[in-house]
Amino acid sequence: MTLRILGKASSINVRKVLWTCAEIGLPYTLEAYGSGYEPTDTAAFLALNPNGLVPVIEDSEGVLWESNTICRYLASRHGRDDLLPSAPRPRALVERWMDWQATELNTAWRTPFMALVRRDSAYADPASIAAGIDRWNAMMAILDGQLAATGAYVAGEHFTLADVGLGLSANRWLETPMARPDYPAIAAWVERLMVRPGFREHGRNGTP
Repeated sequence: MTLRILGKASSINVRKVLWTCAEIGLPYTLEAYGSGYEPTDTAAFLALNPNGLVPVIEDSEGVLWESNTICRYLASRHGRDDLLPSAPRPRALVERWMDWQATELNTAWRTPFMALVRRDSAYADPASIAAGIDRWNAMMAILDGQLAATGAYVAGEHFTLADVGLGLSANRWLETPMARPDYPAIAAWVERLMVRPGFREHGRNGTP
């Protein structure tokens, strides 16, 4: 069966999956679920993902959720060792940065993003916003240092799944209206990503 993706193209986590599919050359159908589209709190959707979140995929093997897990699964299933190595040590070096994006970096940007982009009144405290911006910039300094060390991509010389999630996060950081340092290694890396059709279509597709 054709891969079925449930989610909306403006979601950063859905775009991880869409960009991964573009790198693999994998056809899919996208069904719009989430805020403003089909609801995710129905019994039918919750039977697919009890968390009520996107993305969710379904293929001939069944249903899967959690964006990083989906990306790992698709790369492994289609034999893309370049995106996610099968050898334990090289794979761990990629997964380390995927997990860092989902935990350390995501928690850093939540308050300023919700306040400055989503305009959510629950995140309007100026001190919390300022602290969040400082924390976000500090996390991006870690990424800049890693990219300066590799001189190429997040996990080393070659593009991997680590660049997918972090490329999307970098785009969000660049598009959020706030003060940010100049990080030359990040700027050069984003330019390298721009040659990839998947990044141009899904990484910089309007909504940060």
